[in-house]
Amino acid sequence: MTDYAELLKKSSLKATFQRMNILSVVDKYGHMSVDDIYAEVVKVYPSLSLATVYKNIILMVEKGVLVEVPIVGKKSKYELAKEDHIHLVCTECGAVEDKMCLEKTDALFHHLSEEEHFSLNRRQVNLYGVCQKCQMEAAS
Repeated sequence: MTDYAELLKKSSLKATFQRMNILSVVDKYGHMSVDDIYAEVVKVYPSLSLATVYKNIILMVEKGVLVEVPIVGKKSKYELAKEDHIHLVCTECGAVEDKMCLEKTDALFHHLSEEEHFSLNRRQVNLYGVCQKCQMEAAS
């Protein structure tokens, strides 16, 4: 289980009940939009405002606790920051699937960084297309 208080502390953020609950929800459900996060958080804290959830998510993205996954034509989704990986993002339903980077992709990023004299700190790769489920629904 993730220690959210420690995660926040490492990022110089206070472990408020709002942040702890947001992280717990995102950790439990994976990639979520702000609206989905809010819908879950208010079940536990009904007095919490959508603005407070937005403000905390933005702050936690800036501090590297959460990662924003932009989705074309839809609201971004958020996940806990973790080991670098690739997102397969469905432009039809908005589903996001994590895939680990392969040696080939690591080599490509390393080569490109060296070639451009660019010091790579972290990476986020989002591949956009249509998931298998949506392809099957379109074919039927």
